[in-house]
This record gives sequence, C-alpha cells and structure tokens, in this order.
Amino acid sequence: MPTEHADSTRGETAGTAPSDALALKILVAGGFGVGKTTLVGAVSEIRPLRTEELLSEAGQSVDDTDGVAQKTTTTVAMDFGRITIRSGLSLYLFGTPGQDRFWFLWDELSQGALGAVVLADTRRLEDCFPAVDYFEHRRIPFVVAVNCFAGARAYGEQDVSRALDLDPGTPVVLCDARDRDSGKEVLIRMVEYAGRMHTARLLDSAG
Repeated sequence: MPTEHADSTRGETAGTAPSDALALKILVAGGFGVGKTTLVGAVSEIRPLRTEELLSEAGQSVDDTDGVAQKTTTTVAMDFGRITIRSGLSLYLFGTPGQDRFWFLWDELSQGALGAVVLADTRRLEDCFPAVDYFEHRRIPFVVAVNCFAGARAYGEQDVSRALDLDPGTPVVLCDARDRDSGKEVLIRMVEYAGRMHTARLLDSAG
C-alpha cells in the first residue's frame, strides 16, 4: 500500500484558513525523478501527504532510472502540500506522478488548477516534454523550473526555452528543489504569470 502522511501540525500557519482567504490549486509536474516530491516537501508548511512505493524489479523495464540511479521510491498517486504566500493567499500543491503508466491521473488532478510548475532536469530534458505538451494543449499556464542538480551542466534560461520550444513568454527559472526559499520564488513566479494569462484571456473574451 502507498505510504501516506497527512499532518497539519507543522507551523503556526497550518490552522484553518480565514473564510475570506484565497486558496489556489497548483500542479507540480515533470519527469520521473526530477524532484517533484522534494519541491512539495521543501515548501509545504504542513507535513506533506505522499503516496510513494519502493521501486521494484518488476518496474525496471518501464522505469528509466538513467541519471537517477540512487532513487528508491516513486510517487504512484500524488503529493500534496500547502504554502501561504502572504496573508490571505495560500497555494495547494499537487505533485503529479512522473511515470507514463500513471498519466491517467493527470486529468483529474488538473481540474480547477490555476497553473502548473514543470520541473526539468537538464540531464534528462526530454522527460518534461509530455508535461509541457499537456499544459500547452489544455491552455493551462505553466512555468518551467530547472532543478539545478549537482554535477549537471549549467544552461541559461533562454537555452532551455529554445530546447523545449516553449511558447513565447513562458517563464523559465532556475531553482534548487531542496531549498524552501528557492521553491517559494518559483511558485510566486507561477502565480504572477498565471494571473497575467488569465486576465489577458478575460479581456480578450470581453473584447
């Protein structure tokens, strides 16, 4: 059975939100082993819910561990966490499973999402193509966050944007998924970008 943890005792902000508070749903997506669970756990002010299973021999034929050989678990449903960006604004984070066989969960998780963060590893950049295509086709605003792994070759934001053939204006940011402040900056960029995109669409429809 997946291991699940849910505990709202971490931090003073983990209590019930005021009735006038705004809560936004954000997805954290990307390829297998890119750091989605790490990012959600690093920024969450509550103990994150995780649904992880140990990697097994049965999955060796379908789970590409090239570049992440030290990884021993995988998310089989989702990760969940919460972070308060400022007074009255909280983000609910849903980390998607990265393996192909769990993509059927994405449609359910994306319902009602303001936007998404697509985590990328420059050593396995092609692994985030499916997430980029998914959000572009559904017109869900997203930012690409390059998780800067030790020993990986450094690339600039424009280099990554060109390699992924992103739509003009799609933000690319560099981050360390283990660092709370770095992860929080990514989320702030996500909210700001998604806000601009949704406002522009409303104005277009009104026009």
